[in-house]
Amino acid sequence: MNKERIVIKVGTNVMTNRDNRIVRPVLRRLVKQVAELYERGISTILVSSGSVIAGREVLGESSIENEPQRRQVYSAIGQPRMMRHYYNLFNDYGMKCAQVLPTKRDFSPGVHRQNMINCCEGLMSEGVIPIANEDDAVSVTMSMFSDNDELASLIAQLINADKLIILTDIDGLYTGHPDSKNSDLISDVNPDENLNKYIQKNNKKPGEGRGGMGSKLDYAQKAAANNIPTFIANGKRDNTIIDIIDGKSVGTKVAL
Repeated sequence: MNKERIVIKVGTNVMTNRDNRIVRPVLRRLVKQVAELYERGISTILVSSGSVIAGREVLGESSIENEPQRRQVYSAIGQPRMMRHYYNLFNDYGMKCAQVLPTKRDFSPGVHRQNMINCCEGLMSEGVIPIANEDDAVSVTMSMFSDNDELASLIAQLINADKLIILTDIDGLYTGHPDSKNSDLISDVNPDENLNKYIQKNNKKPGEGRGGMGSKLDYAQKAAANNIPTFIANGKRDNTIIDIIDGKSVGTKVAL
């Protein structure tokens, strides 16, 4: 009998504070939940943002004026820092993790896609947690994913995941602005439902991830249309992942 397998995407806004710095206790809570899933026999792939922020923490403000090149530099510096965080945290639970840095071509039909499948399947068969992030150091223009929401959705489809969990810094999709007392959380969404009227426009802080709620819903609906129930939920809350796995009503569920 095949193990249950899930993909968890954690965004930049989940793991950073108001000063745009990585919050290690948030990562620890995330890793603790993944460790519990492992004990339950559930295989997990983690799609993690954060390399650009982590690179800025090390380098400080860059003198590079070209934004794509500046992002490449921050990511190249920050990715080892992120993996050191994860390596140490998973090691505390006696677990191993591995770095996977795909580009968009790795999901095209053919040898690149098969290599991705072989890598993910091999790591999971050994009980190792794959930690995927777009290879921002080399992915520019046509080779870029729109954001890690797209990457998470593609990986979920690649491995035929049983669930996709997209963690953000709000509880899910609301009927209005999340901070408004007149807004209600939308618990269930159909993959082909038009949700544009619920998407809030906002201005990102420097260094924040590229995706917003519109992106999350778009790729959640694509995964759900491929029979992968997808959840958009608050990664800053305690036990969000475990509550979803236990069938509790958490966040916004996108499913057939």
